Amino acid sequence: MNMKIAVIGTGYVGLVTGTCLAETGNEVVCVDIDASKIERMKNGEVPIYEPHLDVLFDRNIKAGRLSFTTSLDEGLAHGEIIFLALPTPEDEDGSADLQYVLGVADEIGKKITSYKVIVDKSTVPVGTSDKVKATIAKHAKSEFDVVSNPEFLREGFAVDDFMKPERIVVGSSSDRATALMKRLYGPFVRSGNPIIIMDERSAELTKYAANSFLATKITFMNEIANYCELVGADVDKVRIGMGTDSRIGKRFLFPGIGYGGSCFPKDVKALHKSGKDENHEFKILSAVIDINKNQKTVLIPKIESYFNNQLTGKKIALWGLSFKPETDDIREAPALDIIDALLKKGASVIAFDPEAMTNVERKLGNQIEYAASMYKAVENADALVICTEWSIFRTPDFEKIKEHLTNKVIFDGRNLYEVNEMKEMGFNYFSIGR
Repeated sequence: MNMKIAVIGTGYVGLVTGTCLAETGNEVVCVDIDASKIERMKNGEVPIYEPHLDVLFDRNIKAGRLSFTTSLDEGLAHGEIIFLALPTPEDEDGSADLQYVLGVADEIGKKITSYKVIVDKSTVPVGTSDKVKATIAKHAKSEFDVVSNPEFLREGFAVDDFMKPERIVVGSSSDRATALMKRLYGPFVRSGNPIIIMDERSAELTKYAANSFLATKITFMNEIANYCELVGADVDKVRIGMGTDSRIGKRFLFPGIGYGGSCFPKDVKALHKSGKDENHEFKILSAVIDINKNQKTVLIPKIESYFNNQLTGKKIALWGLSFKPETDDIREAPALDIIDALLKKGASVIAFDPEAMTNVERKLGNQIEYAASMYKAVENADALVICTEWSIFRTPDFEKIKEHLTNKVIFDGRNLYEVNEMKEMGFNYFSIGR
């Protein structure tokens, strides 16, 4: 039996959540205060780049299961389950800012007239569900429950992750709310993957703990890679030797120029700050934050050294602007730190990315040039720097690159090519940990 759902907030998480829930037959109303965005979505335009989302989006709008409004009243009147997918931006002290979540909770309390399940989908600190509950309860005339249901979506794979989740975590102390959540998610776990029921605080912490652990795993490998360079070891060999141990696993062991995006940086800092608030210092997370900050510009000394500390007037081609492939998201992208460092040292930058150039242009304007193709970027450039491992960068036409580059030098922040092969082709090739 289909259910009536409202999703408040149509950012990355809200839009994927709303669209995928509509795909299993539910009637979903998405609410956002941005009127022009709502209008574009009503006209069938997907405001973010995420593989496969456009197909589901279009299909469910046409079927009448997915609709959009700026009216919170309309969303609340429609939904029996109300998802809060609102921004929780990083405050200056690293904590998650809950003003949007609690602001909407206050409105919900004033407006609901029948039983609702309010679901925290945003990544929020431990104890937020209690705050949301208290905020709604101040005004509410009807019964309601607050549930924590953190998302585990990877950008670039979000539709698959939602439709075929490894697990679904539901934090709820209400049998009534739990039963509704199990019914809603039943179609997504037919193959037997678990819906894990726990208390709200444990669910909130599960999200932060998972992301912080993955960020730590990446950071550990970056530390190993930097040490490999000092002692003449090859991090690729070390990675394979480690990753075949089933206790460690082979994922998240790829070294590079640090992690970015909307989740890892924010979640690690938020958990670190939440610990401080309880006089508990996450020493390991302090190290992860510091190391990652330095790792983002680990290529800069190599570039400076190659050019004898004379970067003024040098033209640097840069491939990849998004924080990872298959997304246009540039939040905390290492490419931005590298661009900033290169510009400060007097170099000019010409960049190419398959999806993220519009977002970078909004942020940096004409501080850098934007190339029409990956090969246009390297024309008369003094060096090529690779910041994102988009598939199209993995097997380029090296002869064309050689033809265009003034110096046959590549600084690869993602270890895309074999060291020996690059040497044989006559490139000076610098990568991470090899």
